Amino acid sequence: MKTLHPITSLVYFTALIGFAFVFMHPVSLGISLLGALSFILMLEKSRALRFMLTFLLPLFILAAAANLLFSRQGVTILAYLPSGNPLTLESTLFGIAQAAMLASVITWFRGFNLVMTSDKLVYLFGRAAPALALLLSMSLRFVPRFTRQMQAIAAAQRGIGKDVTQGNVLQRARHGLKILSITVTWALENAVETAGSMRARGYGLPGRTAFAIFRWTTRDTLVLAFVLSCAAVIISGAAFGGLQAIYFAEISLAWQPLSYALFAVQVVLIGVAVFSVAPRAFLYFCHAKARKSHARGVPAPSRGRS
Repeated sequence: MKTLHPITSLVYFTALIGFAFVFMHPVSLGISLLGALSFILMLEKSRALRFMLTFLLPLFILAAAANLLFSRQGVTILAYLPSGNPLTLESTLFGIAQAAMLASVITWFRGFNLVMTSDKLVYLFGRAAPALALLLSMSLRFVPRFTRQMQAIAAAQRGIGKDVTQGNVLQRARHGLKILSITVTWALENAVETAGSMRARGYGLPGRTAFAIFRWTTRDTLVLAFVLSCAAVIISGAAFGGLQAIYFAEISLAWQPLSYALFAVQVVLIGVAVFSVAPRAFLYFCHAKARKSHARGVPAPSRGRS
């Protein structure tokens, strides 16, 4: 997926994110969420697992619970909350569907950020909207660079006894604010320096040429045609009610042959992303397993008598 042309990757992820955002059918949401989780898990391994457990799962629970607390719609009453509001089956399922939609969109955006690097965004939007391309490029790089810089500053402050883990509560808060202030100052100075450097190179001037390492190949043509064909089938099928999902006042979900066909097309479409990174993930797993086996098989060095 990372070796595809930026235009192909942009169209592909736009389709996936759009379908995850628009279609609220539980099967469609489940396919999208499972595909997104599998995709980033194969790309990031342990980092993706940590992202799922520390951010995505709490967000899913919070989004589903928030709908239960504030929604009173539905006709199938399951119980009554302590506040007196009814807990309905329709609001429960709708809250779970909304949480799945939010988690799926966020996860696909994370995959988009992994594939669509800053140089690809500059290549796509640099000529049409140079200011927007520079802003997007800096925004995508901002969070990881900001995190790394804050960790480096915190390590330096720890060496002089001014870390957030040292001192009483007031001193820890003061140390944390100082670390944040230093990092924000660095981020602002870095943004000004980057903008000045790009301006000095003539970025955004009319008639400026740009070097690009991306070349359109036959594979890009085939993948783009496949993505557009699948997207056209899904949109057309949804227009005929194949992915209809109504939660209020009563639940009405589309379960017809057209729906099953659209689910299959969606699985195939998402499978392009998953199986494109599966060989790399499999090789990584085999290599890690071989290293562990080799480490266990190497005998410990014997101590000879001097």
